[in-house]
Amino acid sequence: LLSIAMSHYKCAVDHKNMATELPLLRVCGSASENPHMRAFWASTISFFLAFFGWFALTPVVLEVATSIGICENQLFPPEKFPNRPAYLSYKDLNSGLTYCSHGVRMKGGQAVDCEVPTKLDDPSDLSELNVDLYRPEALAECVCTPGTTCRSVISKANIASVAGTILLRIALGTLLERFGPVNVQCSLMVFGAFWVAMSAAINSSWTYIFFRFCIGLVGAAFVTNQFWCSLMFAPNVIGTANATAAGWGNTGGGATQIFMISVLFKPMVDAGLTEDAAWRASMAFPAMMMISCAIMMKCLCWNMPTGKHYDPRITGKTQSPSMWDYWEVLKDFRVVVMIFQYSACFGCELAMNNQLATHFRTYFQLAASDASYLAGSFGMMNLFARSTGGILSDLSYKYFGFPGRIWAQFLCLTMESVFLFAFGNIDNSKPWYLALALLVGFSLFVQMAEGTSYGMVPFMNREQLAVVSALVGAGGNVGAVITGYFFYDLIEDELLPFRVHAGYVLFWALLSPCYYWPDKGGMFRGPVEQSPQKSPESAESVASSATE
Repeated sequence: LLSIAMSHYKCAVDHKNMATELPLLRVCGSASENPHMRAFWASTISFFLAFFGWFALTPVVLEVATSIGICENQLFPPEKFPNRPAYLSYKDLNSGLTYCSHGVRMKGGQAVDCEVPTKLDDPSDLSELNVDLYRPEALAECVCTPGTTCRSVISKANIASVAGTILLRIALGTLLERFGPVNVQCSLMVFGAFWVAMSAAINSSWTYIFFRFCIGLVGAAFVTNQFWCSLMFAPNVIGTANATAAGWGNTGGGATQIFMISVLFKPMVDAGLTEDAAWRASMAFPAMMMISCAIMMKCLCWNMPTGKHYDPRITGKTQSPSMWDYWEVLKDFRVVVMIFQYSACFGCELAMNNQLATHFRTYFQLAASDASYLAGSFGMMNLFARSTGGILSDLSYKYFGFPGRIWAQFLCLTMESVFLFAFGNIDNSKPWYLALALLVGFSLFVQMAEGTSYGMVPFMNREQLAVVSALVGAGGNVGAVITGYFFYDLIEDELLPFRVHAGYVLFWALLSPCYYWPDKGGMFRGPVEQSPQKSPESAESVASSATE
């Protein structure tokens, strides 16, 4: 009877009706026949659109800054304020012209003005002196370098965009158990779409920060993405399924960098719209896509393999969900370590999604379209990188048991820190393609580490899977806030924040030996052998129960 009951599924399933394979192109069948792949693609596409909308403003941030008048040369016109620090050190990389014709005059290690030439044809001719000293034409249309009001506003908005999601991601652990992944994800899509559309009304610094905060809440869709897949797929493929769904969803952060500029903003400007009108009109597209996704998800998907409605007892939990569950989970130091290791990989990705477009436009002085392609390449690596991490975790588990998953996590985080440090040493005197090469390697290991992280999460606490998923997911945003404020906001330098960030990643990687379970083992020790009479559940059965 069991085999007959299971035979109607389009995917091969185990005795708990969880898919034991991940056939990406097997999308046929009704909701009852193919709930697994419908959930996979719905969670992937919805998370992709969540990321797309979340970072839709970052590739056009300098245009937004110009619209609201916060560029340094708007606040302090160089004709009236010629010796602003942001101007004195400025150099046009394309023409080779510097703002200061004869160099910068330093005092106490600080730039105070442009250097006065030692010889003038007529020293009393002040007009000749002024012409020689300053070159306002060398400045960019929007000067937004470190230390300016413009860069400060952008940094605060970047922090706001990832900070609000922390509490919502944590709360989703309980909300998912009460309302199920379909209802939660649909609600997030509609909420996010509203604020993305409303962002066209940004008209000041505070509204820009406020809208980025509200839009950032949609980033909590990641928790649903991982939880939903964990309900649908068995332990032998859960690492690959989670990593692929999240990785392809994260690709939205790279796609939006390219799409918003090359497909929406630039064609609109070429068609005759002003840059101000073009970036505002562009916000309508991600909003409409998010609404469409919510409607289709609600109509076409099930919460669980066996039914449309969610029952929390499927995870083995016998008590009603409560906020006390979070405290119980956080008492486990291994969960805390995982939270901060995820802050070092996913938090790093969020930070880069916010930073890279601006970095390439202001520091390397690339055109908006060129900068968007370089910044987008970081996120587009998710097409395969995060899945590769999940596959690596599953293969390591297959051949080395649970310690293999821990080693995969450690190695990916360590290599991430190495490439990030190298990227932070590429100054604008070097060709941009060298920075791109290191960025690709850096991105590869960032996203692989995200995959190896969620290759471990389903094994950590079988009864509190939703809460663990929520807390670890929130850890990514915690990392983005920590690095965004302490590294990229407080440090007024173009490259040093990247190198300091690399140290943060390495620190948490070195705590991997803290992972140890008697029934699973750790980095340097295998599981404790148990007598047949008292043999606990295997690691695989633990994961199976956790993801039922």
